[in-house]
Amino acid sequence: MNSNLKQLFAIAQKKHKTIIGLMSGTSLDGLDVALCRFSGSGMQTQLELLEFETMVYDDFFREEVRQVFSKKLVDLEKLTLLNAYIGSFHGDLVLQCLEKWQVKTASVDLIASHGQTIYHAPKHQHQQKNYPNATLQIGDGDHLAMKTGILTLSDFRQKHIAAGGEGAPLALYGDVILGSKKGENRLLLNLGGIANFTFLPADASFTGIISSDIGPGNTLIDAACRQYFGLPFDEDAKIAFAGNVNADLLSALKNHPFFAEVLPKSTGPELFNLDFVQQAQQKSSTQNINPKDLITTLTIFTAQIIAQGILQHFSAEDLQIFVSGG
Repeated sequence: MNSNLKQLFAIAQKKHKTIIGLMSGTSLDGLDVALCRFSGSGMQTQLELLEFETMVYDDFFREEVRQVFSKKLVDLEKLTLLNAYIGSFHGDLVLQCLEKWQVKTASVDLIASHGQTIYHAPKHQHQQKNYPNATLQIGDGDHLAMKTGILTLSDFRQKHIAAGGEGAPLALYGDVILGSKKGENRLLLNLGGIANFTFLPADASFTGIISSDIGPGNTLIDAACRQYFGLPFDEDAKIAFAGNVNADLLSALKNHPFFAEVLPKSTGPELFNLDFVQQAQQKSSTQNINPKDLITTLTIFTAQIIAQGILQHFSAEDLQIFVSGG
C-alpha cells in the first residue's frame, strides 16, 4: 500500500486526531491557522480548539494576489507562479505558528487547507451555456505538504460543485456539528468579504438546513476605503459615521437581480466590486458623491441587504442569530 494511504489509514484509526485548519478569505486580511483536536465521527464529532492565530498578510502579498483576484483576464504565468508560491508561503506561516506554540510537526496528523479563492463563477453569474458552476482556489497543497512535512488535504470546493452545489458557502458540516441545538432555530451569520449564513432548524433535521450567500459583507466598503482613503478598511466605522446616506445611490445598489434569486445561491467580488458601485452611481447620477457619503451609503446598503436577506426567509421572533467573521 502507498505510504500516504497507510498514513491516512493509521490516522483514521486514532481515537484523537490533531488537525491544522487553514482559511484565507476574499478579504485578504490574513491566514487563519487553527490547531484542533478531533474525536468521534459524524454528529458525535467532538472538537477542542488548542491554538489559534491569524497571520496577517503584508501589503506585498495582498497586491500580488490582487493582480489575479476576481479578474476575467489575468497573466497566466503570474497565476501559475502564485499557485506554487502561496502553497509554500502558507507552509512557512504554519511552521511559524507551530514554533510559537511549541508544537512539533510530528504531533500534527493533517493540514486541511482551503487555499486562496481567485475566481468564483456560479452559473447564474457567468450565464455561459453548457458550462457548470465553477470556482478556483490556488495555493498548491503539495507545496504546503513538502514545506511542513505534514500530510495535507486541499481544494475542498470542487467536490461540492461536482455534486451539484455552487462551492459556497462551505462551512455547513462544521456549522451543523458545532452550532446545532435541538429546540432552537439558529442562524449562523458569517460576515467576511461576502456575507453568508447557515440556518439550523430546531428539530435538528438535515432536510431543514439551509446555507447560502446573501450578498456583500465587507468587500465593497473595504474596496472603497482603499480607493478613496488609502485605508484597508473603515476602522470602527469612523468614516461611515462622518458621512450621510445618499438615498438615490442606495436604491440603485439594491436594484440588482441577485438579491431576488432563490436560495441557496453564491456570489463573490467578481460581481460585487467597484465596477458594480460605479454602475449604480451612473444609474443614480451620483458620480460626484462625496467619498465619505459613499462609504456611509455602502455601509448602510450592506447592513440592509443582510437584514433583508434574512427576514425574507425567516421570522426574527423565533430565531437566535450568531454573528462571526470580520
